[in-house]
Amino acid sequence: MGLNPTIKSPRWFLTTFSGLHKVWYRLTGGKIGGKFHGAPLVLLTTTGRKSGAERTWPLLALRDGDAYLFAASNSGHDHHPAWYLNLEASPEVTVRDGGTTVSGRARITTGTERAEKYRRFVDVFDNYAKYEQATDREIPVVVVEPA
Repeated sequence: MGLNPTIKSPRWFLTTFSGLHKVWYRLTGGKIGGKFHGAPLVLLTTTGRKSGAERTWPLLALRDGDAYLFAASNSGHDHHPAWYLNLEASPEVTVRDGGTTVSGRARITTGTERAEKYRRFVDVFDNYAKYEQATDREIPVVVVEPA
């Protein structure tokens, strides 16, 4: 199934925006770029599955007690985002939430837990429903629990 072009962002735009976002986030401790639709935007750092190097992405996260939830929507593309593939290979991650950095371990949800947690993303930002419709893959939801 193809992606609706009104949702899809060009790769160069996402790369540029992501890079600028990380700079502003780090410089301001999340005061700039730290919220989206009332939910925190955090910096998730994984270990590259091929390079072994640290890779950091600004992502919308939802809180679930002490844990963080991430939806690997990739804006509705038909493939999983690189950060998700990295944590599949190595689930030890860090989450920078404002001025706080938390080491954690990622786990991928399944079944009703996945459906319930994904619904929370749709409730915060309705584009998540569009992302789900734009792809044939089930969009994973990841829980990062503090180590």
